[in-house]
Amino acid sequence: MSISIIMPCLNEVVGIGQAVERALALRPHDLVVVDGGSGDGTAERARAAGAGQVLVTGRGRALQQNAGVAASRGETLLFLHADCWLEPGSLALVEAALADPACVGGCFQQHIDAPGWRYRWLEWGNARRVAWWGLAYGDQAIFVRRSIFSALGGFPLLPLMEDLFFMRTLRERGRLAQLAPRLHVSARRWQQQGVIRQTARNWALTLAAHLGVSPERLVRFYPHVR
Repeated sequence: MSISIIMPCLNEVVGIGQAVERALALRPHDLVVVDGGSGDGTAERARAAGAGQVLVTGRGRALQQNAGVAASRGETLLFLHADCWLEPGSLALVEAALADPACVGGCFQQHIDAPGWRYRWLEWGNARRVAWWGLAYGDQAIFVRRSIFSALGGFPLLPLMEDLFFMRTLRERGRLAQLAPRLHVSARRWQQQGVIRQTARNWALTLAAHLGVSPERLVRFYPHVR
C-alpha cells in the first residue's frame, strides 16, 4: 500500500526542517508540504530539508490539504500537521488497519509533548471523542483511502473546523480505526492559551457547529497561534 503524507504549514520556519526530516524517515510514497503563504521562509526551509514537493497556496488548511492531495500519488492519504510527528513504524500500523476492507480511515491517539496530568487528561479525552463519536481533529494525523476522499469531495472549503465536517461524512462510509499513541503533538497551543481555556473553547465550537452555527461565524472566536 502506498501512503502519501500531506503536511499543511504556515509560518513554521523554526520547526519545518525537523518536521520534514521526521516525515521522510517514515518512508512514505511521497511527501507534499503545502505552505499557506508564510512570510518567514517556511517553504524555502522545507525544500532545503529535502521535501520532494513544496506547494504554496492561499491560506486555509482545507485549501492547502486539498491541493496537497491533488499533487500526491499514494493510495492512502495521511494528513500530518507541521507541529506533530509520528514515530518510526507508524505507517505500517496504517497499512494493517486498512487491510480490513470495512475500514475507510482513522487517526492516531496523541501523546502531547509536555509533562503533567492535564495533558494526560487531554489525551484521554481526545481519544474518547474519536472512540465514541468518530470525530478526529486535524492534529490526530487523520488518514483515509484516496478513493473515499475523492468520493467525499475532499475537505470542505471552510475557514475553520474542516477536519470536523470531513470526519462527520467519513464516519458514515465505514469503520474508523484509532491507532496506538505514536503521534507526538506540540503543546504550544495549550501552553499559550491554557489547557482548560483551549479545551473548553474547542468543545464549545464543536457543539456550536453541531447546532448549526456556521464556521464563518465561529472563526472569529478561535485565536491563531501563529
